[in-house]
Amino acid sequence: MTKPLSVRAQSTGTSTFTIDSGSKHRIVLSSVEEDQGPSPMEALLGALAGCAGIGILSILRKMRQDVTHYEIRVHGERAEQDPKIFTDITVEHIFTGTGLRPESIQRAIELDTTNYCGVNIMLGKSAAIKHTFQIHEASEPEPPLV
Repeated sequence: MTKPLSVRAQSTGTSTFTIDSGSKHRIVLSSVEEDQGPSPMEALLGALAGCAGIGILSILRKMRQDVTHYEIRVHGERAEQDPKIFTDITVEHIFTGTGLRPESIQRAIELDTTNYCGVNIMLGKSAAIKHTFQIHEASEPEPPLV
């Protein structure tokens, strides 16, 4: 059985909460754009990007793919009515490296998003999630991402 996760949220402003994780990290969430952090829904998209990215990069390392830069862009469309859940999410993976194989990238995305990334799997219960990717050849030799 996995270790339970926990967070503690404290109101620190009109529409702001400071979240302290059980792993001793802190994030600030806000519903006011001018305030101190992303909205909870933006943070959810960030969690999807981080979850997928960590897993995909790990799989690509095992496939011996020379990824030197990796960027993820996530765009979410929400329902018009409350609770305004995500209905459609597009995740764009942008890889830079030397000799990256599209079939390896596609397989890594498929494996991670269907078997390992819990955030993708949970969000997929209520939203249509589409993953796309681009590959850019590195112009100069760079060390692979560690």
